[in-house]
Amino acid sequence: MYKLNVISQFSAAHRLLGYQGDCKNLHGHNWKVRVGIECGQLDELGLAIDFGIIKKHLNKIMNKFDHQYLNDLEFFKEINPSSENIARIIFMEMSNSLDKPGCKIAEVEIWESDKTSLIYRD
Repeated sequence: MYKLNVISQFSAAHRLLGYQGDCKNLHGHNWKVRVGIECGQLDELGLAIDFGIIKKHLNKIMNKFDHQYLNDLEFFKEINPSSENIARIIFMEMSNSLDKPGCKIAEVEIWESDKTSLIYRD
C-alpha cells in the first residue's frame, strides 16, 4: 500500500455559532490542509497516482473556501464551519472527485494554526 500526501492552504473567516468563547466572534485563519491518498498498486510507469492529479482536485476544493466567509457557504448552512467539519467536507469532496482505480482518500489533516491540527478519516 502506498500513501501519497499533498498539502495546500486557504485563508478564510468564520464564527462558531453557539460557542461560548472567543471563537463565537468573527475571526479568520490561514488553514493548512493535507490529504492522504492510499493506492494499492503502481501503473506501468511505476506511479501510484500522479501528484498533479491530487493537486488539481485539492486546489478546486481550496478555491471554494479561499477568502470566503465560511458561514455563508452552502456547506455550512446547517453546521458550524469548525475545523472538524471543514476536514470532513474536504474528505467527502475529494472522495467524490478522485476516480483513479485502486486509489482512495485515506485522511484529511487540517491545521488552524502552527500548533493545532486534527485528522479526519472515514
